[in-house]
Amino acid sequence: MKKNLLCAGLLALTTFATAQTDKKKWDVSNPEGIPFSEVEFTLNEGTWMNLDVSPDGQMIAFDLLGDIYTMPIAGGEATCIRAGIAWEVQPRFSPDGKQILFTSDAGGGDNIWVMQTDGSNARQITKENFRLLNNACWMPDPAGNGASAQYFVARKHFTSTRSLGAGELWMYHISGGEGIQLTKRKNDQQDAANEPSVSPDGRYIYFSEDMYPGGMFNYNKDPLKQIFAIRRYDRTEGKVENVTGGSGGAFRPQISPDGKWLAFVRRVDTKTVLFLRDMRNGGEFPVYSGLDKDQQEAWTIFGCYPGFSWRTVKNGADSEYEIIIWAGGNLKKIRVNAAEIMDVESNVSPIPVEVIPFSCKVKTKVAETLRFENKVFENTFGAKAIRQAVTSPDGKMLVFNAAGKLYKKQLPNGTPERLVTDYSKSRSNRFAMEDQLEFEPAFSPDGTKVVYVTWIDYTQGTIWIVDLASGAATAVLIKEAIYRTPRFSPDGNQVIFQVENGNDEQGPTRGVKPGIYLLDITNLKDGPVLQVPEENFITDEGANPHFSPDGKRILVNTGGYLFGGLDKKLVSFDLNGQDRRELFKSKYVNQWAPSPDGKWLAFTELHKAYVCPMPAPGLTIDLNAESKAIPVSQIAKDAGYNLHWSADSKNVHYTLGDEYFTLDLTQRFTFLPGAPDSLPPLPETGQKIGLRLKTDVPDGSIVFENARIITMEGDQVIENGVLAVSQNKIAFVGTASEYRRFARENPTANAKRIDCKGKTIMPGIVDVHAHSGNFRFGLNPQKQWEYYANLAFGVTTMHDPSVNSEMAFSNAEMLRAGRMTGPRLYSTGTILYGADGDFKAPSTASTMRGAPCAAPKPGALFRSKVTTSRAAISASR
Repeated sequence: MKKNLLCAGLLALTTFATAQTDKKKWDVSNPEGIPFSEVEFTLNEGTWMNLDVSPDGQMIAFDLLGDIYTMPIAGGEATCIRAGIAWEVQPRFSPDGKQILFTSDAGGGDNIWVMQTDGSNARQITKENFRLLNNACWMPDPAGNGASAQYFVARKHFTSTRSLGAGELWMYHISGGEGIQLTKRKNDQQDAANEPSVSPDGRYIYFSEDMYPGGMFNYNKDPLKQIFAIRRYDRTEGKVENVTGGSGGAFRPQISPDGKWLAFVRRVDTKTVLFLRDMRNGGEFPVYSGLDKDQQEAWTIFGCYPGFSWRTVKNGADSEYEIIIWAGGNLKKIRVNAAEIMDVESNVSPIPVEVIPFSCKVKTKVAETLRFENKVFENTFGAKAIRQAVTSPDGKMLVFNAAGKLYKKQLPNGTPERLVTDYSKSRSNRFAMEDQLEFEPAFSPDGTKVVYVTWIDYTQGTIWIVDLASGAATAVLIKEAIYRTPRFSPDGNQVIFQVENGNDEQGPTRGVKPGIYLLDITNLKDGPVLQVPEENFITDEGANPHFSPDGKRILVNTGGYLFGGLDKKLVSFDLNGQDRRELFKSKYVNQWAPSPDGKWLAFTELHKAYVCPMPAPGLTIDLNAESKAIPVSQIAKDAGYNLHWSADSKNVHYTLGDEYFTLDLTQRFTFLPGAPDSLPPLPETGQKIGLRLKTDVPDGSIVFENARIITMEGDQVIENGVLAVSQNKIAFVGTASEYRRFARENPTANAKRIDCKGKTIMPGIVDVHAHSGNFRFGLNPQKQWEYYANLAFGVTTMHDPSVNSEMAFSNAEMLRAGRMTGPRLYSTGTILYGADGDFKAPSTASTMRGAPCAAPKPGALFRSKVTTSRAAISASR
């Protein structure tokens, strides 16, 4: 009986565990936790529609909004044969007309599926989960008797550190399998082996390839030169040869049913044009110039132009052709008479083009858009971009950077206030000391002082030490350079720091060799050091230096921070820069924080924070979140920034947004003395830091007179108009006579008046996809040139959808507080990336709700898999 009960209990436990596992599995067609609404509408036009014509010429299959439809060749009401949340495109009829290949992400990523022509018996053929597939094309029946084909070729998409990637041709059996590689990509950034089309005899596979020079994706390609060319793979000889290209490029090849003609697309001046190539003599002829703009300059993962098809038409004893193609929102039928095309004299009238009318009753689900309220103006705002936070040795004070200044907060419930209140010990005739931006604080071992760096665009950097009791700051190093991450030695007598290379925002450095330096601060009676001696240089390798517990070695990070390399390391040197030792290496770690006693290491990997012991085996440890060689424990439920330690190395601290967290190591490792038998859940909320800043509001009023004013009230334009601004608000827009009445009722004393005769005033431009120099990591400048350039062109609001979160949000708060000049800045923070990189979005169920991000799919108007992370959201709320 007990045995039966035990078996039943184990069975129930197994069933529960299986259910839990199944529950976490992402189902594209039935996602959990995302609110949807049903919508229905009827369309007779569509965007970026791939199509194919059945072998008997009587039916068209096409995609629209990620669903697949069929209808008679004459047009009419289309029948939806494949619908749902999954994105499904690029239908292709089998040679016998009984099946349709298509691309679908229903299995979690783009793969090739097959179904009957009525949409039944759909099944996934390829099972790729990262090297995804699209643009499938049937191989012809080798017997030539119309039997069902057994093979198809498809384009496999490869990415490395860029999501744009490149392609290869792979051949698959209809039953599945890993496939057979036919072509090899030349690199990981230029599109190759796309848009395959197989010759009637099956020998040649025609495809398009990015031939632009440079060996990588280029944002500024010239389409009037050759970008894409058409090539073909010879299945008999196993070689690739060129077919056509030249000015305007050549792409989306489609071979005719008899193999005599190749239809393709080319750019001619500003038009995208359908061409025919005579495969017998190489003659090429423009056929139709009414196509929509192709995507040659963009990321052509799904092709430069939608798929189209030939159709054989009997004309008595002769066969003519029609090309069915999408253009201008419609399905177009273009009659192709080879004799007329080649006869210049008869080819003076336009080639006949007909619209195939269609009607689609669309029924789909629309996901609720993730939105957060971002008020354009409030008198005060809470600072969320908390950077460079450090905790005092006694655990009673937090010091951090926000909006370009350093603040201190008595823990746990003190009100944040400026760290430095007195710069009287140092004076400058060139700038006001208060204008300095303050960064990267570190406490002295006794907790009485803080060392930090400042930045002034004009004079560059300085290293300071502030006495916490008096609030007075003393400069310890002055020289034109970018100083970073100063830290005290364990005895408090030395400071280690980095001199950083120049960058586009802070300019080139002058006079000081970049690298890690050591400075003795015990004898500064004669004032600050004007230039650190060359003998104080330790190494030019690495950044973010720390002392070892005994002060005899330094530890540095290599490989950069976020958006850095995939060969990051934690390296140590002696104080002469010798005896180099590699302690840890990792692809994705971008914060390393060794504990003061040298026994522990906190680190972040792909936005999440962890801690592990720090052994000294005499060799390099390959570290990641899944390491089995040493215990690794996650310390932040969502994400963690500003990792640092308590003085006794028993607690690790971090921040997320405006919250401060502390974790006792006994809460993360059961083997430590005093640890519980089981680990408690990670905290979801921390202590609020609570810094509120005043929003900058200009004083006075300005009246712009005699201007042409574009009002954005319909098409209204006011000639010789007046626009009045009071503080930060537009108080009036109208004619001069209307303004006189307004001014009598709303007198404004001492308003500045500007004559705008010959000038036009328009509302500020909102740039919804703007990158403004914030991919880097480091110190904020006072003036960021990208912001001034955008203001000069009339951009008053910018949105950056891919950026270093810390830089973007801290700059946004500096702009808001009036410590920087520029447009209003909004951002979604660090991009959730699908390609390989130290900032990529993990694709596990616990960290993402959706598939890895990739380039947007053409025509994806209604479905997009929204993924987000608390790390990005917390700073923007």
